[in-house]
Amino acid sequence: MNILFMGTPDFAVPCLEALINSKHKVVGAVTQPDKPVGRGHKLTPPPVKKCAMEHGIEVFQPETLKDFAFKKDLDRLNPDLIIVVAYGKILPEYILNQPKHGCINMHASLLPKYRGAGPIQWSVIKGEKKTGITSMLMEKGLDTGDMLLKCETEIGEYETADELHDRLMVMGAELLIQTIDMLEKGELKPEKQNDDEATYAPMISKDTAKIDWSRSADEIICLIYGMNSWPVAHTLYMGDVMKVRRAVHGRCASGSCGQILSADEKGIEVLCGDGNTVVVTEVQFQGSKAMAVRDYLNGHTISRGEILG
Repeated sequence: MNILFMGTPDFAVPCLEALINSKHKVVGAVTQPDKPVGRGHKLTPPPVKKCAMEHGIEVFQPETLKDFAFKKDLDRLNPDLIIVVAYGKILPEYILNQPKHGCINMHASLLPKYRGAGPIQWSVIKGEKKTGITSMLMEKGLDTGDMLLKCETEIGEYETADELHDRLMVMGAELLIQTIDMLEKGELKPEKQNDDEATYAPMISKDTAKIDWSRSADEIICLIYGMNSWPVAHTLYMGDVMKVRRAVHGRCASGSCGQILSADEKGIEVLCGDGNTVVVTEVQFQGSKAMAVRDYLNGHTISRGEILG
């Protein structure tokens, strides 16, 4: 089949590479425009563009898909199927209706849970024990189309969103090829989503990462790992922003929410709202690199009794 690929970040690259290495022909890659990155604001192409150009695939970076802006190129490419992986824009109907086999999206959750832009982070933040990838037929709604195939994986107790991301993007590539093979054989059985079971995973922001020490230890641990490596969970220590990259469960204790009970080579022990503690093991202060608490304490002091937040 002739396939048009639409995707932008690192997460989408394994799917594109899997298509390139398959029997199918990738007729083009649609991705977001280049964006300024870093302190120097150097204009940088998205990962999907880099991958496509390395393989001689024609790249399209429309500023908008509205008002039939991409229709001329779409008619010329005339794909049998469109694959969408973390593209980042809502597809208008003229694109959804163009290919004879429709548009298939690879979504990083077990739909109908965690529809939306941040399914990986929110599955960690919400303390889910498992997640996965769902291939689905696309329609006008946000991640509401009929489900095709799913694959599941357990989420580790102290697994970061980044670590989970890297596992899911490999799983997604495998599930994509399986989905296309079954589509060709006529073996797919689309399943409607149960909207009553749907949850939403909104876009992550820096505000999402603020630690509320009145929450339970479990909730705070999940936030810390869900925000690793961006935007990183953070709190205030004596007026300075302290980013918290890793932590483990502590013990039952008494005191005030956010109070530092101890600080030693094991970590910074902080009391949470449910009477349990978390032990922060990796921190980062402004102007410094991330480091283990035991290393930070070699040249700095963390005061017992201080209230974080």
